[in-house]
Amino acid sequence: MIGRGFWVCKARLGKRGNRPGVVPLLGGVIACAALLALLFVDFIELWVTSMSMNTVVEPHAGIIPPQSVPPTRPEEFLLMPSPLVCQRAKPYLVTMVTSAPANQRARQAIRDTWGGEVEVKGLRVMTLFMVGVASDPGLAKLLIEEAREKGDLVQGRFLDSYSNLTLKTLSMLGWARRFCPQAHFMAKVDDDVLFNPSALLHFLNKSRNPYEQGDLYLGRVHLHVAPDRDPESKHYLPSGAYPHSVFPDYCSGTAYVLSRSALLKISLAASASPLSTPLPPEDVFVGLCARAAGVLPSHCPLFSGGPAVPYGRCCYQAMVSIHHIPPREMLQYWADVNSSPPCSWLSIRASLGMCKVRAMLGSDLGLEQGL
Repeated sequence: MIGRGFWVCKARLGKRGNRPGVVPLLGGVIACAALLALLFVDFIELWVTSMSMNTVVEPHAGIIPPQSVPPTRPEEFLLMPSPLVCQRAKPYLVTMVTSAPANQRARQAIRDTWGGEVEVKGLRVMTLFMVGVASDPGLAKLLIEEAREKGDLVQGRFLDSYSNLTLKTLSMLGWARRFCPQAHFMAKVDDDVLFNPSALLHFLNKSRNPYEQGDLYLGRVHLHVAPDRDPESKHYLPSGAYPHSVFPDYCSGTAYVLSRSALLKISLAASASPLSTPLPPEDVFVGLCARAAGVLPSHCPLFSGGPAVPYGRCCYQAMVSIHHIPPREMLQYWADVNSSPPCSWLSIRASLGMCKVRAMLGSDLGLEQGL
């Protein structure tokens, strides 16, 4: 099939009679360039993003040494699995899903799809849910019953609200640092994200030594984002809380991955960082702590976090994360993506390119569902 595509390109670049056809030649060049761009759009995205990233890290004074970090104790969490859960499961990858107390359907959809996997490519994986305190007593009781039945809830001592998402992330980092030291990688994922542990581990194994313990802060990198100074916005951050004109590069909070060493450094920096009022968005806060700890983000085009990615079976087979997926669609898509036969290399490349082009066109036309 690939050979046929190159034959078409070669034929279009040929001559008409004894004279070279200028227009067919130009058209053939454009067609071949467009075909190659479509097949390798993720590599192009990675190259463009990497060229735009700020890779200079200035030494940050004031970070306290690791031994000074206050330990995370079980009593800091209202609900949690056994403190020995990771020691028993020995996960290579632990995924912490940030979820609101009321989102039971989203949590169950994850359990019934990608969160139900316990072994991928011969490596142990585990999925847990991070929640805060419910303001509704009835909902709080339901959470206790869910935790008892499912054994996968971690509940921190903070009111679960949009303004406290940064506190939820701090609690998540503290729990993973203290109770899951066996995991080589931790993924933070929102509960409306279709996550693909197999695609992630395939990417990690292909791009680096899977047992390498270097710093990794991987996701969809947002570049040169300015603080929102609009007091009416839910993302409002006054200059008193953050005086600079742009944030450091950071990974979208919809889904990102931290290696064990990056988790320790970022958690350490977070423990040492004073919390402003109002709090910065949680993904911005993690980016600030990563910069302070000397950990640079790495962009992966297989993470969504910007325009909504339209469904394509082979495209979703390759993507690590897709945002804005309601529970019903998550169940449908996961079943379809994992049905046989598996997509070929060329089908994946073409479908991935089409998904990204359609997402960009949808964004330009104002069709995306929001961030």
